[in-house]
Amino acid sequence: MISFVNTDIDIRKKPVFRNLNFSIQPGEFVYIIGRSGSGKTTLLKSLYMEVKPSQGEVVVNGFSSRAIKKGKIALLRRKLGIVFQDFRLLEDRNVYENLEFVLKVTGTKNALIKEKVIAALREVGLEQTAKMMPLNLSGGEQQRVVIARALVGEPAIIIADEPTGNLDPDTSIEILEYFKKINAKGISVIIGTHDYELVRHHPSRTLLISNMNLVESTIEPAPTGWRPAPKQSAQLPPAAANS
Repeated sequence: MISFVNTDIDIRKKPVFRNLNFSIQPGEFVYIIGRSGSGKTTLLKSLYMEVKPSQGEVVVNGFSSRAIKKGKIALLRRKLGIVFQDFRLLEDRNVYENLEFVLKVTGTKNALIKEKVIAALREVGLEQTAKMMPLNLSGGEQQRVVIARALVGEPAIIIADEPTGNLDPDTSIEILEYFKKINAKGISVIIGTHDYELVRHHPSRTLLISNMNLVESTIEPAPTGWRPAPKQSAQLPPAAANS
């Protein structure tokens, strides 16, 4: 479903990643962890092709960074649900209208919109907030609306960039539980985070950004709290990454 093959990524001519070779399979739950500024957001942006590699190839859900035309990027993104730390909800529209907007932009038939919006809100326990304005909701509720917005288009992959960065620890765990339920339906979930307590609460495949590359990691106790403990390289030979 996702593969990086001999991939270099630069931002403003500055190297961020070098020779990435790894894959993520359908239905996986994967954390991308690393220090602030290590490249988590850049890596996630490469999945929805806002960032293109300077060398090599990124393949997401059948779309290749080498071959994709600008007009096809929207087709790729329709199969992705993106969750941002800062919510990015439309403050002049109510919760229902925020989700409705996504479906209208992607050409969903009007007869299906209400059903899809209510179903997505039900997934995060917020169907009762449909007529409320985003700013009248708590931070945790706003993030759940963002998750519903990501779900409403029935994506194959959910990409979440620091989805709990603005939330308290208890609310963060609550948000994580929704991601777990989404993943249980067979949707791939990829979360970029530096919240190691979150990763410890629900251990899953964890890739640590280190030296412009990725290594498989766990979260272990350390004198300064819970910290990444690298296991082995996440690198795959190009043939495996293409399989």
